[in-house]
Amino acid sequence: MVVCFDSSVRVCFPLKWFPKQSFEAHLIISLEKVDKFMGYWPLRKPGPKAGQSTSNYQSDCAISRNSRKTLPNFGDLRASILFDRQTKAKMRPILMKGHERPLTFLKYNRDGDLLFSCAKDHTPTVWFADNGERLGTYRGHNGAVWCCDVSRDSTRLITGSADQTAKLWDVQSGTQLFTFNFDSPGRAVDFSVGDKLAVITTDPFMGLSSAIHVKRIAADPDDQVADSVLVLKGPQGRINRAVWGPLNQTIISAGEDAVVRIWDTETGKLLHENDKEVGHKKTITSLAKSTDCSHFLTGSLDKSAKLWDSRSLTLIKTYVTERPVNAVAMSPLLNHVVLGGGQDASAVTTTDHRAGKFEAKFYDKILQEEIGGVKGHFGPINALAFNPDGKSFSSGGEDGYVRLHHFDPDYFKIPSI
Repeated sequence: MVVCFDSSVRVCFPLKWFPKQSFEAHLIISLEKVDKFMGYWPLRKPGPKAGQSTSNYQSDCAISRNSRKTLPNFGDLRASILFDRQTKAKMRPILMKGHERPLTFLKYNRDGDLLFSCAKDHTPTVWFADNGERLGTYRGHNGAVWCCDVSRDSTRLITGSADQTAKLWDVQSGTQLFTFNFDSPGRAVDFSVGDKLAVITTDPFMGLSSAIHVKRIAADPDDQVADSVLVLKGPQGRINRAVWGPLNQTIISAGEDAVVRIWDTETGKLLHENDKEVGHKKTITSLAKSTDCSHFLTGSLDKSAKLWDSRSLTLIKTYVTERPVNAVAMSPLLNHVVLGGGQDASAVTTTDHRAGKFEAKFYDKILQEEIGGVKGHFGPINALAFNPDGKSFSSGGEDGYVRLHHFDPDYFKIPSI
């Protein structure tokens, strides 16, 4: 089998290395002295017909940088098998074009049948999570919508916007139920467990520092009030994400100063700050909780993502990539994390999409090794979300598209390292 990296590098693999059942194996090439390797190259050649000998067959494969089971050395290259050709994912994404500006956030409801998207075009949108059909939009904001969350029973939506408001919506009708007004742009929003409280962050603006506001959410919209139950003065710089900790006892925040903080929701006291020696070195852009809220994942412009304990703020794992991380998500079903990002949006128009590294990269949560990637966006990935059933995920990019991916059954057969 012949693999061509470019016109000057050609690598041959003896077919005897591959057993019959994996003659169409996925190869992963770990390059040690060849520095021109950029990503994945599919080699297209039809498989052998029934009864045809495979002795001289040159297989169809896709190659990536990492390695699993080491095969015989070939010069300066090391080849290994990731998983059999029959597990080769042929996911055909559903492209959802409903936004005119870059995506900022994606959120599934608890049942996994609805997907909510936010973008800089002022209009949050709801989609069927199965087929990507657009169900409706929520019109009322006058600025970029940065974040959203949906109640446990999927009846209410909360959004945070740069128009200095956060709004409550009726999910089914799209009606505005209430508007929380602030003196600075809104940013992150998150419903508490039970949906009786919501946390909303505001950005630094005109001499005001960033802040974390806790609002009580009334069961009847007519009884809703704008008063805050608790207001926490934030650090210098923007708070990009704030979420509820276990049992609503804490609030976890992270942002431009690259520090993760845990706050007590009763007293407003700062309980923990991460150790700066092991923490992120640049702005934290995203934060995602595990299903049981026992740990959470942060992504940063320092080209890494980190897994933290939700109570002690102990660093558990670090995932290193080669591009700034704008979005992170964790599979609720398997020990997988997915990271998305790319170069700064301002440089996208000057660079070929293959060099921008706009893939969604999958990593083994425990071993911290890259196990795959999904391409498709023509700009940085700004948002990622896993369906609560773990059988699909979606990504939103600077290109204005939401890409919905349903995993093939073979994805769930990927062997553990």
